[in-house]
Amino acid sequence: MGILRCMLGHPLTRGLSVDDPRTTLLRKAIIHEKRFLTAIYSEWYQRIVATLPNINNVLELGSGAGFLQKYLPQAITSEVFEASGVSVIADACNLPFAEKSLDAIVMTDVFHHIPDVGRFLQEAERCARVGGKIVMIEPWRTPWSEWVYTHLHSEPFIHQSDWKIPSSGPLSGANGALPWIVFHRDRTLFETRFPQWRIRTIELMMPFSYLLSGGVSMRSLMPGWMYGPVRSLEQMLNQQQWAMFALIELELVP
Repeated sequence: MGILRCMLGHPLTRGLSVDDPRTTLLRKAIIHEKRFLTAIYSEWYQRIVATLPNINNVLELGSGAGFLQKYLPQAITSEVFEASGVSVIADACNLPFAEKSLDAIVMTDVFHHIPDVGRFLQEAERCARVGGKIVMIEPWRTPWSEWVYTHLHSEPFIHQSDWKIPSSGPLSGANGALPWIVFHRDRTLFETRFPQWRIRTIELMMPFSYLLSGGVSMRSLMPGWMYGPVRSLEQMLNQQQWAMFALIELELVP
């Protein structure tokens, strides 16, 4: 499988470390050049924005390669290092914001890179107003996705792990199973430790789209015009069995 990943690897980022800021910049270019992948991110952003009760003070974590501001121009963009188009350098475990100053914290493919998600959830509770939200789109564990993430993806996917990830750099630490661990396997523990964060939605989605797009590190396997038909087909499938991602929505309650 490693040979296959190498053969399908996108030439722009081949050989670069994920912790190199140049990789983030190149990934932004890749997202825009691949119409199928652009359509995925556009759907993700629109789905996230649709969940927000207030859009005045919304922080996006891990903004460097994305384009959420197309759909939410006032969003506060952030990254763990300096990057073009990013307004704030922010560590998710030590957020540089005042208490009760944010209406929402949003992210795509970021939560499973946070080295201490318990600390992040504490920080998010400090910074968010009552009624505020954390909304994310993240990898999710199903029988299909576990096979894909284990065999075709470079990041670890360890469902027996705890809530912390060894971190060798700002982006290289990861566990794709982490969202499933916190919000499904350990849901009772999550609700006990963070009673102020109420899980409003866990919506499973996209069994094949991201894989066919090649993501940000592999070549695309599908032309952009096929996005609509592929998504229509996906929605006919049993998401509990086949989904690779989940939209997760948390709300801060009184």
